[in-house]
Amino acid sequence: MDIQPQFTNLSTLLTNRLFRIPRYQRAYSWHRKQREDMFNDIKMLRGNSESNHFMATVVGLRRGLTTIVTDQYRVVEVVDGQQRITTLVILLKAIEQNLDRRIKDEKKLASELEELLVKQDELSLVLLQTNHDKSHYFSNYIRSGERVDIKGVRTIADREILSAIEDCDNFVSAWEDKIELLRIIKNQLTFIFHEIDNEETVYTVFEVLNNRGLRVSWLDRLKSMLMGVAFQKSMGNVNEHIEELHNIWGNIYEAIGLRQGLSGEALKFAASLKSKNRPSKPHSEESAVQLFMELCDGKAEKSIKLSYWLLEVAKAVDSFLGDTFRSKAVTNIAQARLLAVSILLSSFSDEEKRLLLDKWEKTSFRVYGLCAKDARTAIGDYVRLAWDVLNTPRITSEEVKQRLDRFSEGKEHDINEAIRQLQNENCYEGWEEELRYLLYRYEEHLSENKGQDFSNEQWARIWEASAAKSIEHIFPQSKGALEYIEPGQPGIFVHRLGNLLLLPPGLNSVLADKDPVDKAESYRSTGLHCATEVANMISEGGWANEQIEEREKNIIKWVRETWA
Repeated sequence: MDIQPQFTNLSTLLTNRLFRIPRYQRAYSWHRKQREDMFNDIKMLRGNSESNHFMATVVGLRRGLTTIVTDQYRVVEVVDGQQRITTLVILLKAIEQNLDRRIKDEKKLASELEELLVKQDELSLVLLQTNHDKSHYFSNYIRSGERVDIKGVRTIADREILSAIEDCDNFVSAWEDKIELLRIIKNQLTFIFHEIDNEETVYTVFEVLNNRGLRVSWLDRLKSMLMGVAFQKSMGNVNEHIEELHNIWGNIYEAIGLRQGLSGEALKFAASLKSKNRPSKPHSEESAVQLFMELCDGKAEKSIKLSYWLLEVAKAVDSFLGDTFRSKAVTNIAQARLLAVSILLSSFSDEEKRLLLDKWEKTSFRVYGLCAKDARTAIGDYVRLAWDVLNTPRITSEEVKQRLDRFSEGKEHDINEAIRQLQNENCYEGWEEELRYLLYRYEEHLSENKGQDFSNEQWARIWEASAAKSIEHIFPQSKGALEYIEPGQPGIFVHRLGNLLLLPPGLNSVLADKDPVDKAESYRSTGLHCATEVANMISEGGWANEQIEEREKNIIKWVRETWA
């Protein structure tokens, strides 16, 4: 295949073109690390106008011409390179915002940038995030410089767009000579631009560029390969098939844009659950793409069917990760997450799914939380069961439950040994996530004992923040021992389970070094049963080793009843 590239700088690339990112492309996903790398590349060109820096290969699909007032523009859909182009457009807007319009030259440059970024109709943008900019944070910033507080923003894509705006503004503000910076960005950053006028060709470009060493994500590569099959193998329905694939992949990217890391997980899980043979470990992204292309078998209808399957899995993974409490039970254990997703995708009734997920949760926390097994434990057990749930004819929920029970059998998962590790041991350092989950379940237990519904807005805040921001040492760390104390020796070991409590984020910092008796009313004010229980104990007898041991015994008794 003959690809005719253009070697160009950013100024030429953006001139007389309107770039559009279609919905079936990935949402903005660059992180601060990638932006910092770009900023460092730009810094290397400071004071050296003879040098340039190659930024990236950009692939665009020509979509015709459009006239705005008196100027004509080529409309180009960005197929690859959208992350870098988006960041550079934000950077240009940040420069325009930082130029001093009281100075004649800077005022002129600011006006030129405005005309480049927003066309004469005051609506059309040089780059339009048509794929997943439902909140319009990007377009509003490019048009008017409007900025929004990142707090409360839901999706990863929106958070990264707002972070990019902040990062670019900070970078520009710190650069003393704004005109020099603009000159570098427009003239010394170079690209190889492939402008293609045939959509079918686009989906083979990825393979050519990948073979030449250009890094393309496995998910994006799969999309291009499946669309290539639809173009080449459709029986007279090419446009319908491609439009359907565009819609499916738009929904896929919308789903995976909600959470960090979801794209790779969805791809690996979809392949693992679709394997021809029963697997013993999850697929890698590369092997997942290979399997999908084997299953596609060069047939357009299969490329659509497999895309729908990937969408279904992506939604299930997002649903699982959205259940903050449940997903935190087995942090970073891929095979456990795979089984949970398989149960969500199964044909079991809603009630059967609920009971199975409860059993999955208890088993997984016993293995990986209480017994502290690492991610290498029970890989095959979880993966095989996940596959069986969707692929074994007439498998029952009772069979799945029984196999889950067997996962935690044996000496290596002995509940008595796990409980011994909770008694007068360090349950704080290195165990923060597990501790948060354990105390969450303990709060649930206390609510049930009081006949109350378990719903408290404080817990939502606790789960939103990092565990360290909520873990409270009832007897302060500054006044106790940070290491184990032998029985009978003076002092209080502050990291033991009985001395640890969860509070709404930040309250532990406010209370800090106060004596327990001075914290009691603050504990009560949280509305948390576990905190009120501690406050009552303090009021009745103070807070020393006797009370810590009593509370620890109560929690451990409940652990035994729940996980034995």
